[in-house]
Amino acid sequence: MRHPVHPARLGIALTLALAATGCSTTAGDGSRADTKSTARASATAASITSCGRRLSFAEPPKRTVALDQTSTETLLELGLQDRMAGTANLKTKIPARYAAAYAEVPVIAPKIATGEQLRSSATDFAVAGSTDLFTADRAGTREELAALEVPTFVSAVDCPQHSPAGTTPFELLFSDYENLGKVFGARERAGKLAADQRAAVTKAGENAAELPEGADRPTVVYLYSVFNGMPYVAGRTGLPSEMSRIVGAENAFDDVDEDWPEVSWEEIAERDPDVIVIGDLSERGRPGDSAAEKRATMNAHPVISRLPAVRDDRILEVPGIELDPSVRSVHALGLLAQGMKDLGYVR
Repeated sequence: MRHPVHPARLGIALTLALAATGCSTTAGDGSRADTKSTARASATAASITSCGRRLSFAEPPKRTVALDQTSTETLLELGLQDRMAGTANLKTKIPARYAAAYAEVPVIAPKIATGEQLRSSATDFAVAGSTDLFTADRAGTREELAALEVPTFVSAVDCPQHSPAGTTPFELLFSDYENLGKVFGARERAGKLAADQRAAVTKAGENAAELPEGADRPTVVYLYSVFNGMPYVAGRTGLPSEMSRIVGAENAFDDVDEDWPEVSWEEIAERDPDVIVIGDLSERGRPGDSAAEKRATMNAHPVISRLPAVRDDRILEVPGIELDPSVRSVHALGLLAQGMKDLGYVR
């Protein structure tokens, strides 16, 4: 998911060809993006569509690069560390359950990877959670990489317009698992992951079904980060809006058509939410990232401190990274569901 982008650094253009990968891509209009022969194309082991681009693979990729933490953890959850040539853009610590597998994978860039860093990994497949990592001044555009025979995968959550109308963000996320399972020949493991997480979503929604008939849905503000004193909250297109719906609540900023818009403290006060969910990003280490710092900022604010949600401590804390679509998101959803129940918003 897209977050506020601060001044971008100059990228390095992709100018050198990579080794052939045995993979091909097709643009959304059906035109071929490479010159592979029909005979080879017909022998592909897997074919999927990712964010409007058709990807075909003669064999599972051997040197995949994950361009962000969420993609990295998805691949590790699927047990694919031996197929990974690199990771990048780590925001928080890797969970303990992935630590041993993660240690086997080179880090090509601690932050956002450039085209030069991606090229140096000799990758044959690049995976990202959002299209904004595939730009000319970052890893290179999808078109540039296709010309170098490097197929690119983008999470379906970032491209809902390419999926059937009404498909929920969680179902789009689960389709990522299933598509990656096809590409890597890990269908069984991917299917089990999707099934387990679908069950977790169903469980989180059980309390919502118990809301009294006719009851107003409680409103929630999701405070993701505070940058230069200004709050960034979840807008309509972020995953928290879907989380709210599942647990029978309403995102207070659903009228803002962004993932994580910058707003003012006064706007938050005007919405007077029933509950505030704080995204704890303490491991990222920027000023104002920790849940404790966010609480202190709200308690010190002359207006926000008087809000009933703050005064009565109707505040929930969840790991900030879990508010973006990832294999961890159902955990945050479970925390939200239990927290809303503990606060008395469902029976």
